[in-house]
Amino acid sequence: MSQLKPNAGSRSSRRRVGRGSGSGHGKTSGRGHKGQKSRKSGHVRRGFEGGQMPLIRRLAKRGFNNKWRTEVDVVNVGSLAAAKFQAGSEVNLAALAAAGLIPKLVPQNRRQDGETTVDFVSRRPVKLLGNGTIDVALTVSVHRCSKNAQAAIEAAGGTINLLS
Repeated sequence: MSQLKPNAGSRSSRRRVGRGSGSGHGKTSGRGHKGQKSRKSGHVRRGFEGGQMPLIRRLAKRGFNNKWRTEVDVVNVGSLAAAKFQAGSEVNLAALAAAGLIPKLVPQNRRQDGETTVDFVSRRPVKLLGNGTIDVALTVSVHRCSKNAQAAIEAAGGTINLLS
């Protein structure tokens, strides 16, 4: 172990500049003579085009950001079928997270009657959509559900519980 060395040429020492003309990087330290890039703060900011109107400002703005939008985690009916849940089983948020269909749950403290309990909740509401098919009866607990998804689950003999 004490004999180990890195391969020749795989490691190089840091270039020290401005240490005399004999070093090969003295005087101007490899920056050349004069001009913007020879100065201490001599690099232009990202997107700067020399004073010309930059591309980001020449292009039109598009769309808008809806400040009341709520992001949701989407689960499709076909994903429930692909996850191979047992017929008649209850598919709640913990089961969806365990199957990798939604991001893992986060702990949240809840106080009731002076006692603190820890619930595991999803970061965003979970919405069930009707893409795909399912042929096993499941009891699914989600925050939101589309009409097509509800029809598909009920056609397979299952039920949907909407969480608050």
